[in-house]
Amino acid sequence: MLTLREREILEAVREGLTNRQISRRFEITEATVKRHLHNAYRKLGISSRVQALNKMFPENR
Repeated sequence: MLTLREREILEAVREGLTNRQISRRFEITEATVKRHLHNAYRKLGISSRVQALNKMFPENR
């Protein structure tokens, strides 16, 4: 359902990285990070980082 990059970015969010830190890690722009997050949220039917983490990583609640 999610692309590899969307999953990688959500893993980085899980680590507590900001969009800026994620962009540096993957050598992409912050706008690209935001686009990947937006696409992931849409696919998951959610609207926030917290919801994404709860849905993708329920074992961490």
